[in-house]
Amino acid sequence: MKKKKLPEFKNEDAEREFWASHDSAEYIDWNKAEKVMLPRLKPSLKTISLRLPEPLLNDLRLLANKRDVPYQSLLKIFLAERLQIELKKTSNPMA
Repeated sequence: MKKKKLPEFKNEDAEREFWASHDSAEYIDWNKAEKVMLPRLKPSLKTISLRLPEPLLNDLRLLANKRDVPYQSLLKIFLAERLQIELKKTSNPMA
């Protein structure tokens, strides 16, 4: 199947908007893609302020201590796991 030609984008916002509403498989042959390792790539982080009840924070710190991880890392793990569950529910409402 012949792939569509990629449009030229004025800026990253225009490209982001395009990909939000188009399927990349119509433009890119993913079977010819090569796997690339980017070992020095670090995810971008955003600092936020989060207010938690003290008992909840204490329990989080206790559990993190038992697992020998920083409590912030444990909180990120819990958030990521729960987000995946919730996203699966919204993408598959019959589940």
